[in-house]
Amino acid sequence: MLCRLSVSNYALIRNLDIEFEKPFSVITGETGAGKSIILGALSLILGSRADNLTFADNTKKCSIEGTFDISKCELDSFFEENNLDYDSICIIRREITPQGKSRAFINDTPVNLIQIRELTSRLIDVHSQHQTLLLRENSFQLSVVDAVADNKRLLQLYKETYKKYNDLVKQLEEAKSLNQKAKAELDYLLFMVDEFRKANLVNGEQDALEDELDIQSHAEEIKTKLYHAAELLHNDDENILAKLREVSNLVVSASLHYSDLSGLTDRLESSLVELKDIAEVISDTVEKVTFNPERMEEINARLSVIYKLQQKHNARDINELLSMAEQFERRIESIESLDQKVEFIESEVKKCSAQLNEQANIISERRKKASPGIQKSILDTIALLGIKDGSFIIEWQTLEEPGREGKDGVKFLFSANRGSQPDDISKIASGGELSRLMLAVKSLISTNNLLPTIVFDEIDTGISGDIAGKVGTILRRISEHMQVITITHLPQIAALSQEHFKVHKLSDKNSTWSTIIKLNREEQIDELALMISGNHKSQGAREAALELLQNSVNQAS
Repeated sequence: MLCRLSVSNYALIRNLDIEFEKPFSVITGETGAGKSIILGALSLILGSRADNLTFADNTKKCSIEGTFDISKCELDSFFEENNLDYDSICIIRREITPQGKSRAFINDTPVNLIQIRELTSRLIDVHSQHQTLLLRENSFQLSVVDAVADNKRLLQLYKETYKKYNDLVKQLEEAKSLNQKAKAELDYLLFMVDEFRKANLVNGEQDALEDELDIQSHAEEIKTKLYHAAELLHNDDENILAKLREVSNLVVSASLHYSDLSGLTDRLESSLVELKDIAEVISDTVEKVTFNPERMEEINARLSVIYKLQQKHNARDINELLSMAEQFERRIESIESLDQKVEFIESEVKKCSAQLNEQANIISERRKKASPGIQKSILDTIALLGIKDGSFIIEWQTLEEPGREGKDGVKFLFSANRGSQPDDISKIASGGELSRLMLAVKSLISTNNLLPTIVFDEIDTGISGDIAGKVGTILRRISEHMQVITITHLPQIAALSQEHFKVHKLSDKNSTWSTIIKLNREEQIDELALMISGNHKSQGAREAALELLQNSVNQAS
């Protein structure tokens, strides 16, 4: 509940401090005294924007602070998710400078307005004439039914499933689109891989083929030169081996008389052996090297395949081509796996859709089961509020596809007069009738403890007399389930409150400002007398005020 509201330097308010101690509080005051200013200040700590803000003193900042008892609100998760310190007494503060800079705090920790709104939306409901228009909206009507049907937890689970379902549908659309694009690419990839497979490339093959082609291209030249070399080594009359043998024999003969030459003879012998081996290799090579036109044609054809692939794929060698072929094959595998992925997601969508429909059906059953009780409660309350011949019907439609709130469409049909066919509220209800109908709705849902605090701003619009007292009775009844703060101009309602605040203006030579005081018994009698007759000193008005207060005591006991 809201325990305390402090306002400084806001509009006509210099400093204001209100402590709410009872479940049912009223705020009264003359027109223009500043009741709406207090509501405006409250809206700032509920996360409203601070546009066009006026300051009592343009040299100082504006500060609004609300203290809430949240011990029974189950808000631990909010504080944990937002990395805030939890305390059963929560202080929310807004500060706005004359330059327009705004700061917000929860328990002295800086936060943004989104966090403020998220928290306060679970703490306080401000009901104004503008909010009465919500009664015409189908989404609000559905939320009323859900509140009575106690669908909060089920709706939370349903919305989680609904989000999961929509995420899956989105994934499926993306997977199908990707699959469609990939399939267009698949033919090209298959052609490329087939081309690589037919080429049957082998790593290192290109170098070997190019070497063999070089030999084939110069076979006659190689044979001629090697043949001549062989002749010089051992076939010619003056061949090198014969001459070297002669040299070796001469050195050996000389070494018999000159021992230092013994090492040289060994070297000459070694050279002879090496040259003989070289001569044999040359001779063998001459025999091996043969020009083969068919083989040369094969090599050129093979290299042509390799060169074309290299040029086509801008590759330097076969190793790069083999790497590309492997990438193409992996891409084909990934594309082929997309079919399985699409099938899997389709299966998940079907499962989630079945779960979504099952949850929607349960919620729908609970809504329709709660409808008769809602209709009866609304009719009973509006009868109490003077609409004795009213009709109220909840009309249901089943949506083709489950939406964010389920598979139900709802419409509140209303008639204030006997014999009139109930119709859409937006078409037939007057302002006063809407106010009373909304009060009946608020009375109904208050028993479900939707929020700890509700603020009514002129809920009494369009009513007076005996009905005003009954509105007060209903507000008092609502306060048994939640804190009620009411801004009113009707003494019948004010008399039923458990604490009474009065907003009034003060002034000096230079300025005027608004303030608020909590009334004691005598002050409350004066205020009620003033509201009744415009003269708090009137004996008749004071007696009427005392009677109202006595009746309120009797109703409470």
